Amino acid sequence: MEQWAELRREHFVGGKSIKRLVRETGLSKNTIRRALRSQTPPSYQRAPAPRVLDPFKDEIHRLLRKNPSLPGVRVRELLEPLGCTASKTIVDDYLREVRPVFQTPRTTQRTVYRPGEICQFDLWEPSAEVPVGHGQTRKGYVVVACLGYSRAGVGALIFSKQIPDLLAGIRRCLWQLGALPVTLVWDRQSGLHACGGRPTEEFAGFCGVLKVDWHFCAPRDPQAKGAVERLQGYAETNFEPGRVFANEIDFQHQLDAWFERVNGRTHKTLRARPVDRLADERESMTPLPEIGPDTDRRWVLRVAPDPYLRFDTCDYSLDPGLVGRRVEARVSDREVLAVALDTGELACRHERSFARHRTITALEHARTLKTQREERRGGGPEVEVRSLDIYDQLIA
Repeated sequence: MEQWAELRREHFVGGKSIKRLVRETGLSKNTIRRALRSQTPPSYQRAPAPRVLDPFKDEIHRLLRKNPSLPGVRVRELLEPLGCTASKTIVDDYLREVRPVFQTPRTTQRTVYRPGEICQFDLWEPSAEVPVGHGQTRKGYVVVACLGYSRAGVGALIFSKQIPDLLAGIRRCLWQLGALPVTLVWDRQSGLHACGGRPTEEFAGFCGVLKVDWHFCAPRDPQAKGAVERLQGYAETNFEPGRVFANEIDFQHQLDAWFERVNGRTHKTLRARPVDRLADERESMTPLPEIGPDTDRRWVLRVAPDPYLRFDTCDYSLDPGLVGRRVEARVSDREVLAVALDTGELACRHERSFARHRTITALEHARTLKTQREERRGGGPEVEVRSLDIYDQLIA
C-alpha cells in the first residue's frame, strides 16, 4: 500500500514519467500503469473455499428452530448419518454463533418491593452432613427466607424434604422475622407445589391459618426470587466454610448468630442495614398469631405388648400400663409425644432424636416394666399341695 501511494505521488505530484518510474523501481510498465489507474491499493483476494459445515447449515438451522437448546453433541450425532465429518470444535463454534438467533432473549428488570409485600423462600442443601450425636451425621437442609423490602434473612435447619418439616421450617423463619408478609414466594418445591402453580392441600391450609397468600415461580426461573438466591449463595461461601458443629442444635445457634450479623451489615444495593429496614417493615406487616399453625405429625396406634413407638428408624418407649389401649402420637421438630385417647393420660414425652436406629427408653417406663415382670414371676396363684398321708391311707 505504501509503494502504491508513493508511485501515485511521484507521478501526479512529482511529474515523473512512467518510463522513469520503471527505471527507478524495477517494476514492469503494465504494473505501474494499473497502479496509477486504480483508485484503491492493489490487494490479493483468494476465492473462499467451501467449509466442511456449509452443506449442513440448513439442517442445523432446522434443528435449532425445533429446539433452540439442543446440545452440540446431539447436533453432531444427528448430522453424522448425513455425511457430516465436522469436528466438535467446528460445530460448537458455529452453534455459539447462530444459537442466539433462535432463542428468545431474556430481559431483566429491577424490582422495588413495598414494605411487607413478599417474603422469598428457598431450600439450601449444605455440602457437609450435620452431626446429630452418637457418632452419626445426617444430610441436612436449610429453609432460607428473605424479605423483599428490608432484605432481612433467617434460616431453619430441617432433616428432610417432607411436608411437615418444610412447613415447620417456614413457620420458624416467619416467627424469627417477627411478623407476616402478604405473600410467600417459593419455587416449585415438591411437597408445597402441586401442579400448574397450585399449592398442595397442606401448604394451602398452612397459608390459610396464617392468612397469607402464596406465589410459585415459573419453572426454571430462579431469577424471579433473586433476593433469597443471592442470600443463599452468600451463605454457601461465607457461613459453612471453616465451621465445626457439635450437633443440630449447635448448627441452628450458629446459623441464627450468622444471620444476625449479616442483617446488621450495610446492604450493598440498599445502602442501609436490613435490621433497620426490618423495624420499619414490621409496621406494615401483619402481627403473628398467638397460636401458630400445627405442623406436627399425628397418627393413632394401639400400644403393643412391646410398648414402643417407632418413628424415623428410632424406637421411643410408651407407658407399659397402657398396653392394648389406643394412643395418639404427635411428633414435632423437637419432641415425640403420645397421649391416651380415652383418658388423656400421658403415654410418653421424649426429646426427638435425629440419629438413626436408636432405642430411647424413659426411666419410669423401664421401672414399670421391671415391676410388672417381678409381679408375674412371684405373684401368681397358689397351687394346693396334697398331703402324702392321704396316699398312705389309700394303700392301707
